Amino acid sequence: MHPRFIASAFIVSLLALLLVPLAGSAAPTETPLLQPGKKALYERVLTRPGARVGTTPGEVGDRRLVAAFSQFYVYERRQAGNQAWLRVGGDTKGSILGWIAEPETVPWKQQLILVLTNPAVRDRLVFFDSRASLEQVLRSPRPTEITQPLIRSIAQGGRDSRVVALEPENYVDIRERFYLLPVLDHVQTTLASGDSVRLLRIASVTEPDAGRPPPPGPGTPLTGPEPTPQERPYRAAVVFVIDSTLSMGPYIEQTKQAVTQVLRRLREAGVIDRVRFGLVAFRAETDDATQNRQLDYVARTFVDPTQVSDDQAFLASVQSLREARTATSYFDEDAFAGVTAALDKTPWQGFDARFVVLITDAGALDGSVMDGGRRVESKSGLDAARLASLAGEKQVAITVFHLKTAAGTADHRRAEDQYRELARNARFQTEAYLPINGGSAADFRRAVDALTTTIVANVGETTANPAPTSQAKPRPAAPSPAAGADETERHIREIANALGHAMRLRYLGNRTETRAPTVFDAWISDRDFADPSKQTVEVRVLLTKNQLSDLQMILQRIVNAADNGMLKPDQFFDTLRSIAAQFGRDPSLATSTNAKKLADLGLLDEYLEGLPYQSQVMALSQDIWTRWGPEKQVEFTNDLKRKLRQYARYNEDWEGWVNPAQTPGTTGDIVYPVPLDDMP
Repeated sequence: MHPRFIASAFIVSLLALLLVPLAGSAAPTETPLLQPGKKALYERVLTRPGARVGTTPGEVGDRRLVAAFSQFYVYERRQAGNQAWLRVGGDTKGSILGWIAEPETVPWKQQLILVLTNPAVRDRLVFFDSRASLEQVLRSPRPTEITQPLIRSIAQGGRDSRVVALEPENYVDIRERFYLLPVLDHVQTTLASGDSVRLLRIASVTEPDAGRPPPPGPGTPLTGPEPTPQERPYRAAVVFVIDSTLSMGPYIEQTKQAVTQVLRRLREAGVIDRVRFGLVAFRAETDDATQNRQLDYVARTFVDPTQVSDDQAFLASVQSLREARTATSYFDEDAFAGVTAALDKTPWQGFDARFVVLITDAGALDGSVMDGGRRVESKSGLDAARLASLAGEKQVAITVFHLKTAAGTADHRRAEDQYRELARNARFQTEAYLPINGGSAADFRRAVDALTTTIVANVGETTANPAPTSQAKPRPAAPSPAAGADETERHIREIANALGHAMRLRYLGNRTETRAPTVFDAWISDRDFADPSKQTVEVRVLLTKNQLSDLQMILQRIVNAADNGMLKPDQFFDTLRSIAAQFGRDPSLATSTNAKKLADLGLLDEYLEGLPYQSQVMALSQDIWTRWGPEKQVEFTNDLKRKLRQYARYNEDWEGWVNPAQTPGTTGDIVYPVPLDDMP
């Protein structure tokens, strides 16, 4: 079993979405109890600190201690010794652990977790002792006048009765060190600035590794210096994804020259192993077989950063890369296929700083282009939003150089919207969209030089000074519309510094085995006090293999119904009724006259209800579908298809699946923390 499946230290969520296999799936010989009033959600609990499990209900003698906030399914309830007891198991397959007194547990109804965002561009998160303490700060006209001195004091070893814990200075990567952050309560409020913020009450426990001293207990701030990083040099990979069509010749050559120059300097400095470059080229597929043979490829890797060690090897690898000999069929090219190839085929594991740099003078194929009544999709099947999510999961920062040439003027607005979304690195909370107005080859070369030299400088700084330094947070500001070349280069360096700082905090967090802070009960803000546009946490939904499979199956059938519904709009909802009768949690709902929208049919309601967002799928009705018309129907269907492709990727992402079971002797169900935005 891969070590990622065994979580040695983490914080456990109190809210959980508990899904079971739908009708038609193989059932275990013994199944957990269903939640009251539910037909597809099993009962689950988390154990309180000090909980013990025994072989019989009411047993008070020989009961063994279980880890705090262990996760169990409830198989049976029984009264004994004047209190309720629960017969629990670690999975849904009948693996019974024993009996636990119900007061020693808390119910776990929705499998929602919070994940800390990278603190590179925001202040460290403060865990307050009470809602009143947090609200007192929020009511201040300038909250940072309270929080920033408080953060400095706690970080230097001070104490404050209002503070339960302080977020670590380094970033805790959930893929490297899995944790769950439980939510007990939440309150929406408005700051004096007018910004909306959510106050979250959380409860958590981190189990220390064997041989390590226990972390501070409840009420104790996380203080003191971080451990020294383990010995391994900080390394960066920069993979350029270049449009290689007819108009791109000068830019291809400028990129080759810029990378070769940087590699030469690195070789001369003796640090060539610290920064590696890769290169992927892309074009677009057409319906003409002869033209496709002339174009040769849609996306091809010319340089693997793990295989090229110096400037001469790089030049040899890209020698055959030239602009296409023939034009493609559309002005848009398949940029998303190129980015997908870079994300999927680059061996990122050995690199701490991970960058993809897209260079193009055209928009990206995403279904917006029509060809003989057919919408032309990316060969990847993904769009900007799904690719941005995929890059975030891989901890890769995407930067886009958009060459706004005169030939593409009519395309600029739509392409800019696409690439801003692609370059909106949610994990790092930095948008790295860099337009080159006029498409000047000289301006482009200066921009590439500014980006690469800044990345290299960040690597050198981290290598020379591995201690964390986040006193000054890089906060890039967008250049003014009239900004000249110097201003543009300054902006590029700011963005590269911000992304580099975030990568550095992740590296230091992994090397020092930084954990999320150990707290039992505290209140936090989901927004940064200094900049409310920055999130302190993001929401994930934990899904088991069976749950993800069932979600894929139902969503695929909805997509099939939608495809047929575009041909016969009036029959769309009748098709959904038929699907609900076959696969819904309650087939009788499919024939109910009160069923006016998808949520009423019992197909996905218990999968999605209670999540903190509005689901367009659940609100869908026959009237809405008919009113949309063909264009909106296609857009809706294509979005669901992209999410289905994303689920297939999650299913195959073996490194991302984790087993949150803590108690020895229990295996539990492995789960995947799906970003909330990827839910249907």
